[in-house]
Amino acid sequence: MTRANGPLHGITILDLSRVLSGPYCTMLAADMGARVIKVEHPERGDDTRAWGPPFQSGESAYYLSVNRNKESIAIDFKTPQGREVLTSLAGRADAIVENFRPGTLAPAGLDSATLLARHPALIYVSISGFGQRGPRRDEPGYDAVAQAEGGLMSVTGPEGGPSVRLGVAIADLAAGMFAFQGLLLALIARGRTGRGQHVDISLLDSVTALLTYQASRYFATGEAPRATGNRHLSIAPYDTFDTSDGVLVLAVGNDAQWQRLCRVLGRDSWAGDPRFTTNADRVAHADALRTLLRDLFRTHTRDQLVARLRGADVPCGAVRSIDDALADPQTVFRDMIATIDHPLIGSLRVLGLPVKLSETPGGIDSPPPRLGEHTRQVLSRDLGVSDEHIDALVRAGAIRT
Repeated sequence: MTRANGPLHGITILDLSRVLSGPYCTMLAADMGARVIKVEHPERGDDTRAWGPPFQSGESAYYLSVNRNKESIAIDFKTPQGREVLTSLAGRADAIVENFRPGTLAPAGLDSATLLARHPALIYVSISGFGQRGPRRDEPGYDAVAQAEGGLMSVTGPEGGPSVRLGVAIADLAAGMFAFQGLLLALIARGRTGRGQHVDISLLDSVTALLTYQASRYFATGEAPRATGNRHLSIAPYDTFDTSDGVLVLAVGNDAQWQRLCRVLGRDSWAGDPRFTTNADRVAHADALRTLLRDLFRTHTRDQLVARLRGADVPCGAVRSIDDALADPQTVFRDMIATIDHPLIGSLRVLGLPVKLSETPGGIDSPPPRLGEHTRQVLSRDLGVSDEHIDALVRAGAIRT
């Protein structure tokens, strides 16, 4: 697979974002063929370049996770020369992605209102903590804050215990995915109208959208859902259980699966127990059901039990560590682990593409760029800037090559 076959081949994105939400959005676009020009500060670059350990040959593992398939140019847009360069590049881009606090880019003339007035076909994607409008627009955006204030942490963690942040930055990642969705929708709309638009994404909105059935539960009952550990409030048995040597997850979604579970476990009487006949019955008697399953599962080994349940088409799985999960033959078969050559690291392993397109697949062609690796190339090729002028911009501190 190569990016030249990707559906976004020919689209150029000027990426002013950093850390996770914006870079994740632009990586998704780059994987599908878009040309992404990543703009970084000449001295420190993307904040995540310093986030570690771990580092690989001096490169932050965090930075490496979301910046492949991009070009890096190092420009200080606080300098007049840097602003001039970025304004020129904006006029040649199909889209801009940024995740600064609202209003930050206005003094430099790089805000949506200014650039859309000059370039009506431009698509301008903004990601922020609380959105471009509203009483909290000026507050900074952080994943943990969005998870907390969006209600997500209140339903995550052990029952009766402390609220817990998810093990990945889900607010940032969801915002990045919604931003990519907004970018694609704006491209489709531009194909009809010829005009670009401003795409406004917030971390808080993104977390709120993820609440889905938890929000619906509140709308229906007027009661705020609470954390219930790994147990599902509307399905049973749907939970994690200890075995003699590990933990498994059971996800029985209908009555037929429940009956098969009873047969596998040699407990046919449970299938006819009026407490457990239907899913609604099992939810109403979830504590009693959990006690029965807990005591029985502890007499089995995890892998043996998982194999028997899978053989009977009962949804289940082992609770695995990340190293075990990434070694799954299905994950490997699906090309979800890729290797690419990096000039400092050598063979660099990265995650693959989750979206598989039969006719226009994307790909991974280039490693995450070093800071300012493509500054000279982009200025020369895209803007026709001479080597002498580029050298002068370096001396002025406006760029880094």
